[in-house]
Amino acid sequence: IIHPMMLTLGNSSSHPVSFILIGIPGLENSHFWIAFPFCAMYVVALIGNIAVLHIIRTDHTLHEPMYLFLAMLAITDLILSSSTQPKMLAILWFHDHEIEYHACLIQVFLIHAFSSVESGVLMAMALDRYVAICFPLHHSTILTPSIVCKLGAVVMIRGVLWVSPFCFMMSRMRFCPNKVIPQSYCEHMAVLKLVCADTRANRGYGLFVAFSVVGFDMIVISISYVMILRAVLQLPSGEARLKAFGTCASHLCVILAFYIPALFTFLTHRFGHHVLQVVHIMLANLYLLVPPMLNPIIYGVRTKQIRDRVTQGCCGK
Repeated sequence: IIHPMMLTLGNSSSHPVSFILIGIPGLENSHFWIAFPFCAMYVVALIGNIAVLHIIRTDHTLHEPMYLFLAMLAITDLILSSSTQPKMLAILWFHDHEIEYHACLIQVFLIHAFSSVESGVLMAMALDRYVAICFPLHHSTILTPSIVCKLGAVVMIRGVLWVSPFCFMMSRMRFCPNKVIPQSYCEHMAVLKLVCADTRANRGYGLFVAFSVVGFDMIVISISYVMILRAVLQLPSGEARLKAFGTCASHLCVILAFYIPALFTFLTHRFGHHVLQVVHIMLANLYLLVPPMLNPIIYGVRTKQIRDRVTQGCCGK
């Protein structure tokens, strides 16, 4: 059965004018109501991350490695959520399904580049927790503001350099007459399925990027937390062990909130042919929205300095 939107947008060409984003296939009749929780989560993500950035920028006592990495995470979350949610809400509420070709490629780049950046920031935060717990007396000398900025720059450059090639490769490919993407945003594999050419090189490079970035970051995070666990278990005081675990709890929650849906979405695109499409698309949308919404809440609740500043701002000194 051909979706009526497949009849639009003309014939095959190397550079289609635009694509059609379906939204959430199978739930078209519920799009209007589905948009409300997505909008609420996006607003919470915007307010939370902007508040975290404002608190860290204005409070000079928070210009420490952990909070600088948290600021990087907040900026990344704002870009990730804002790269998809406005267009998604336009699809669900106003039936604005068409997305211009270059806008689609930009969306692909932003999603994958800043997913890589977020993974790198989480890795850097794990290293920060490792140094803080295993070498507390040398923390400020090992992770100076200069080193933190250099780590942030490396993570950003890695995301841009690793992701740019497959966006460039895709821009040189010839697309089929079908311009319909059965999602609410442009994702690399979803767009690649519309190409009328051999896509093995692009798929192979996509796998290389995924495993070289996420694989490396997860290995570093795992080693860091194994070393942290060993150091914590050697502490003589139960109260000290509890405090050390408390400093890592929020970071572990953020790691799980990011990697679990990210890995599910990645694996489903390539191997999950028996996963219901509506389940896959819903989780793909939540993957780019739930972590940006949860991260400032988790750190706001778990971090006393941020919690105190929010309380002061809401209730006065």
